[in-house]
Amino acid sequence: MNSNRRSLTEGSIPRSLFFFTLPMLLGNVLQTLNGSINSIWVGKYLGEAALAATSNVSLLMFLVLGGVFGLSMAATILVAQRFGARDLPAARRIVGTSATFFVGFAVLVAAGGIVFMRPLLAWLRTPADVIPYAIAYLRITLVALPLSFLYFFVMGVLRGAGDSRTPFRFLLLNVALDVVLNPLFIFGLGPVPRLGIAGSATASLVAAAVSLVAMVVHLYRQRNALCIGRDELHLFRPDWAIVRTLVTKGLPMGLQMLVMASSLIAMIGLVNRFGSQVTAAFGAAMQVWNYVQMPALAVSAAVSSMAAQNVGAGHWPRVGATMRAGLALSFAITGGLVLLLELVGRPVLSLFLPSDSAAVDLAAHGNRIVLVSFILSGATMVLFGVVRSTGAVIVPVILLFVSLWLVRFPIAYALLGRWQENAIWWSFPVASTVSLLLATLYYRFGGWRSARMTPASP
Repeated sequence: MNSNRRSLTEGSIPRSLFFFTLPMLLGNVLQTLNGSINSIWVGKYLGEAALAATSNVSLLMFLVLGGVFGLSMAATILVAQRFGARDLPAARRIVGTSATFFVGFAVLVAAGGIVFMRPLLAWLRTPADVIPYAIAYLRITLVALPLSFLYFFVMGVLRGAGDSRTPFRFLLLNVALDVVLNPLFIFGLGPVPRLGIAGSATASLVAAAVSLVAMVVHLYRQRNALCIGRDELHLFRPDWAIVRTLVTKGLPMGLQMLVMASSLIAMIGLVNRFGSQVTAAFGAAMQVWNYVQMPALAVSAAVSSMAAQNVGAGHWPRVGATMRAGLALSFAITGGLVLLLELVGRPVLSLFLPSDSAAVDLAAHGNRIVLVSFILSGATMVLFGVVRSTGAVIVPVILLFVSLWLVRFPIAYALLGRWQENAIWWSFPVASTVSLLLATLYYRFGGWRSARMTPASP
């Protein structure tokens, strides 16, 4: 059995949560940096049209991967509950069905994407000069989709089993290969042909394939408890009860990503009313926000796995203790980042804007208002991470929709005439306060403790 797998149902909760979260946080940072490095290669050496193509494709992939996030999280929670209950045969049955489902779903999405590439790009109003680049990039990205789905799935179930170190190690391999292979495939060298923008997508495909195969081989060599042996191949036949759970529980969790993304797009529409400087300031601030949100995302995912194992084991006092430890960890890391950015915010923003641009002052002013909201939203994400560990996934989506679409956007829109762009900045902390209040009330008084992932769940 893999030595990295650890029970999250015993021992010190704060210590276990910290060391379980850390690889996930570092992995998020690595993936974001990898995306930034790839964008530099494409933008600086292939031109603005090529960079615009990757942006359009990234938007399409975000919508797809938002659903994958939810499905993967559903599989994570199912595995975690079975591990907590010490029911390894059931955990392997979940792994077998989920693997088949993820691959089959990915093949269907990839085939549909290849057939409807041009209509999808037209729907995004992709400029004519960008379309050839986008098609070349998207075609390879779609071919790689089954690998990406399976990669998400394997990392998710390992975390459900209490192992966040193995996914991080192979994610590190993935990123390292992607960084090295990008210029090689873009520009060509020796027998490797010059592929241009398709080379960037090809580099990601090769990196994902190598790291996924290496991770699976490693797991079998380590005799990981989740590995399905030759005499258990029947476990890959779909168990439709498990498939229904993946869909009915996973899609609402993926919908959270869509709600967040669509609300941010709506806010950008408001920002654009004030001209290029305010838009540039908002864009630079968002680059900073991406990193500030990472700790809360990692802690929320870690809390879900830890709480789910304890739900499976019937250790409800540890579920509450996990929530408190998660809040403390999120407050500490996110609060530390916010304090640091209060001190060095301008130099950081100057990385994305000319240092003498008025947009730097606008972005710094906005950050002073907005950044505290990420401390509050981080706490909300932790509470949602705990409640979804039982299978309560609908109410968190509703509460998120209320705070972003019925509070943040209407407040910003209503006060635009009086407060100008400040209305947009202040709408963030107001919405985060409302969201945290609603999440706290649901955690305290809601019926999430009686929710179940499946009828057979504890």
